[in-house]
Amino acid sequence: MVEQFNEEQLVIAHSIASLIERDLGFLKKEISLLRKEISAGDPGQEAQDKAIQSCFSRVLENGVWKIEIIDLHNSVTHSYTPYRHWSVKGLPGSGSTELPPIKDLSSDTVWVSQPQTKPSGISVALGVALPGDPPRLLLFNTYVSWFLAPFLTNIRSGKTGYAWLIDEDGVFLFHPESDFVGKSAFEARKAKDPSISYAKINFIQKEKMLKGREGTGSYYTGWHRGITGKIKKLIAYCSINVSDNPPQKWSVAVVAPISEIEGVIKKGYVRLFTLQGLVIIAILMGAAAVLFFEMRWSRVLERRVNRRTEELERSEEKYRSLVESAEDFIFTVDFDGHFKSVNSFTANFFGGHPDDFLGKDLSSLFPEDIAEKQIKLVRLVYRHEKSVRAEFELRTGEHRIWINANFMPLRNEDGDVSAVLCIARDITENKILERQLINTEKLASLGTLAAGVAHEINNPLGVILGFCDLLLRKAEQGSQEFEDLKTIERQGLHCKQVVENLLSFARLQEGDSEFADLSHCLDEIINVVKHTLEMNDVELVKELAENIPMVKGGPRQLQQVFLNLINNAVSAMEDGGVLTIRAGLERGRRKAIVQFQDNGVGIREEDMDHIFEPFFTTKPEGEGTGLGLFVSYGIIAKYGGSIDCVSHTADAPGKPSGTTFTVKLRTEMQEE
Repeated sequence: MVEQFNEEQLVIAHSIASLIERDLGFLKKEISLLRKEISAGDPGQEAQDKAIQSCFSRVLENGVWKIEIIDLHNSVTHSYTPYRHWSVKGLPGSGSTELPPIKDLSSDTVWVSQPQTKPSGISVALGVALPGDPPRLLLFNTYVSWFLAPFLTNIRSGKTGYAWLIDEDGVFLFHPESDFVGKSAFEARKAKDPSISYAKINFIQKEKMLKGREGTGSYYTGWHRGITGKIKKLIAYCSINVSDNPPQKWSVAVVAPISEIEGVIKKGYVRLFTLQGLVIIAILMGAAAVLFFEMRWSRVLERRVNRRTEELERSEEKYRSLVESAEDFIFTVDFDGHFKSVNSFTANFFGGHPDDFLGKDLSSLFPEDIAEKQIKLVRLVYRHEKSVRAEFELRTGEHRIWINANFMPLRNEDGDVSAVLCIARDITENKILERQLINTEKLASLGTLAAGVAHEINNPLGVILGFCDLLLRKAEQGSQEFEDLKTIERQGLHCKQVVENLLSFARLQEGDSEFADLSHCLDEIINVVKHTLEMNDVELVKELAENIPMVKGGPRQLQQVFLNLINNAVSAMEDGGVLTIRAGLERGRRKAIVQFQDNGVGIREEDMDHIFEPFFTTKPEGEGTGLGLFVSYGIIAKYGGSIDCVSHTADAPGKPSGTTFTVKLRTEMQEE
């Protein structure tokens, strides 16, 4: 078991080494790509800064905290950290990165420095020469603890085992004992507990680990995760190939106290003895049970018959209760479509009692056209003796719902169909989701088409604006020719803005992980439009909940959506009105909800399926581009949210006119 445990520890060590070598390879690849980008790209300082900051976004998580470009000829060091850049006269001095020999600068090979201990921690530099004259050097300065923590911090071997790592000089680069990090492994243990001989672990480190070998073994130490005293530990180790230029290897070890193995063995013996005892007890109890049941068999049979009778009665009552409490339309009809039974939900929905509908025709509950379709399906079930399914749209007063009905045959004792059972379920929500899915797919296709058209328009539009600018320079200001050219320029810029909106929608599929304060975004945009609302005689009502968590989305893009919805609401209330803005959490606190409700003219039912399409607008000609809701839909979809609209016009029965847009956004809690 000890050998097997140590082999498992060796597998863990190999896995750690493989992950570290993979991420070191990733950093080498990134510095090589940055070298090519700086060498082959725009020589300007702005392009170089942009390339380095872009690289930072990929390597920062791997411990790279600073990128440097060292001009060896002019003795100037250019340093970069996220969103910051400065230059210093002079090369790195003592305590900083050791530079490679000048002769190596002609090579494109990435070299890795020896680990260096500083007050801020242990650091390693990756470097590569930049081609050209004068000679320059590109450096990735990396915190070792930051780089190694993801691979080693949560490693567990058994219940309490852990991993540590040393460099080729025997210095701890990582250890759960933070006081050991940056110190010699040979000296740190002796300083912690000099009463114990560390000859065995020192031999393993010096003769095997520091020589790049792998293997397993054991040694004694004086502590383990807060426990002191002489403790025997199992160890498995292997090397990590850090670089070939210059040759450099680290070594990772996975250790665990041997007491964990002993505990497993003892537990196995206890389980074995317990199992044997249980088997003996089971045999004795089985023999007693046989005698007991032989004596009581006749009485048991009698009780069983009585119990089965009671169970059948309870089952029938349970079935009746289940049917009555179900929130589905459940009823049975005969061949002519007359009700034989109706559950309470169906009767309550149509405003009556179940007994009121028994013996009546289907048309007493459902509209005439729906009832005729149902009778045809009922007779089809009688004829073929198989279930059939259909969907119906019901309109009862203000309600308009879709139901999915399943008609099933009920057989008598002879196997003939005696009635038809119908179970129908409200699928209105599914229909709404289906319509939203169709709109989403339609907008995705339009976005792809819009991007292609926009790119094609951009080229001739750029030529028109360019030549217009040239003609403006030649024309005399104040002349008719100058004014005509300014008109062409304004209209061209308007076209350019429309094209940029189309391209913006096409790019919205990329997404990001930015979070925004919803309440702050709403307060800012309300302050912006407050004057517009007052000028248009629109009363603003705010119903904003407190403690709304951060939502997924860029603040500026969310404010663009809110501004579009507010402007649409103001346009719908030409003679003034009330705009209500609500914000809060959805039931279950999974999503944040923002609603914009106005009492304007509303949107016609035939226009509802088109409001998110590009260039569709209900505003008079010249007052809107039809891109506001189109772009807003794309922004909200980009962040995994949804936007929906409910609207009623003045001619809608029983409903006041107005429109409500509901925006649902993912919250920070949902992302976690």
